[in-house]
Amino acid sequence: MKRVPKPVFFIVALLILAFSFTAIFGVSYYSGDNKVTVIKGIGDIRWGIDIRGGVEATFKPANGVDATDEQLESAKSIIELRMISQGITDYELYADKNSDRIIVRFPWKSDEKEFNAVSAIEEISSTAQLTFRPGKSYETTDVGSDGSYVYKTPTGETETVLMDGSMVDSAEAQYYTDDKGKAQFVVSLTLNDEGKQTFADITSKYLNQTVSIWMDDIMLSAPTVQAVISDGKAQITGNFTNTEASQLAEKINAGALPFQLETANYGNIDPTLGANALTAMAYAAVIAFIVIMIIMLVFYRLPGFIAIIALIGQMGLSIAAVSGYFPAIPSFTMTLPGIAGLILSIGMGVDCNVITAERIKEEFAAGRTLDGALEKGTKNSLSAIIDGNMTVVIVSIILMLVFGPSNILSFIFGESTTGTIYAFGYTLLVGVISNFIMGIFFSRLMLRSIAGFKPLRKKWLFGGAKNEQ
Repeated sequence: MKRVPKPVFFIVALLILAFSFTAIFGVSYYSGDNKVTVIKGIGDIRWGIDIRGGVEATFKPANGVDATDEQLESAKSIIELRMISQGITDYELYADKNSDRIIVRFPWKSDEKEFNAVSAIEEISSTAQLTFRPGKSYETTDVGSDGSYVYKTPTGETETVLMDGSMVDSAEAQYYTDDKGKAQFVVSLTLNDEGKQTFADITSKYLNQTVSIWMDDIMLSAPTVQAVISDGKAQITGNFTNTEASQLAEKINAGALPFQLETANYGNIDPTLGANALTAMAYAAVIAFIVIMIIMLVFYRLPGFIAIIALIGQMGLSIAAVSGYFPAIPSFTMTLPGIAGLILSIGMGVDCNVITAERIKEEFAAGRTLDGALEKGTKNSLSAIIDGNMTVVIVSIILMLVFGPSNILSFIFGESTTGTIYAFGYTLLVGVISNFIMGIFFSRLMLRSIAGFKPLRKKWLFGGAKNEQ
């Protein structure tokens, strides 16, 4: 067997534990009264309606607008896009064309404390019309929730629209540290070809003058043009918090609704599993994991100990793929079927390590040396593990394709099929992938490394009989 350096075990184990800790608990700090999340953890997961409840709302066109069927479908599609961009996959969305109504049900935000249905509805129903205007003239002033002034309703020369959000290709929330060491959040815009030329003309015409940026009738920022910008890159500043910058970027990416919406009626939805369901599931998960740890240690000793570390890593990686830990993978709404998918994948992770440990014990029974048993046992177990996991991967992908947002059967069943089944397929898939990474690669790496320690080179520590050395 090819030896692995002894320090590898400690390096890999510490990295897995550190990663899992940050994935589960997250990393954040406070800048004044604002919480700045550096790394998202389990507390940032948006729980589904079945676990935490949510909001139900019925929208209609404002100001008596008689919306066409096409406009109603467009509004429905934009609301859906906004929810998907925020990782809300547990939702129900319908358009009633006979009465010009849009009905939507969706879960609370992860950090919701007041359970205010009105503010939750505003999250998905604002018109979100981004405009660039000359000057910074406004009619009214309000005071925001943070005590700062909010300037509303453009007037005078500022009523002129120089450019709107249709020329924006993408928007992304970013932050930088200013000269005082304080985090400043901004929204960076990438303009399309038409917007690139238009913005270059605007910054050329209004050089050293103010060009204000508005969302609907609220002024977000009023910067002074200091240079001609011809590369199609723009930036919105405005003393945003991390959440505000992210929400603004999401609304710009989703686009503007074809008409203003007003709420016909709304209400809160109670969790279908009861208010304490999440706490009960957390306790059950901890108890189950403790039982698994004891069984693995008693029956398989050192391979069992390594399997526990690998399972912790698998859980951490699965949670990271759901919470938004990785910037490239958006956060995800976790429903009960989603939790079931994670539990099933953890069970497959245990099975993966059990198969390997049993194969090693069989090689000891056949009279092989410690190194020979480890090499032959891990090799012989690999095909069985891959076969079992690959079938689950195929099923998971099919579930996601059939029941996911904009799925391949949407034209038959409609969007109401999204959510719970998609959540099951998604979490099952990421759990199995995590099992490949942790349960096959890293666990075997640690096993070969720990076998290099002379005091531990006893067959019974690796599952052999107690009288074997």
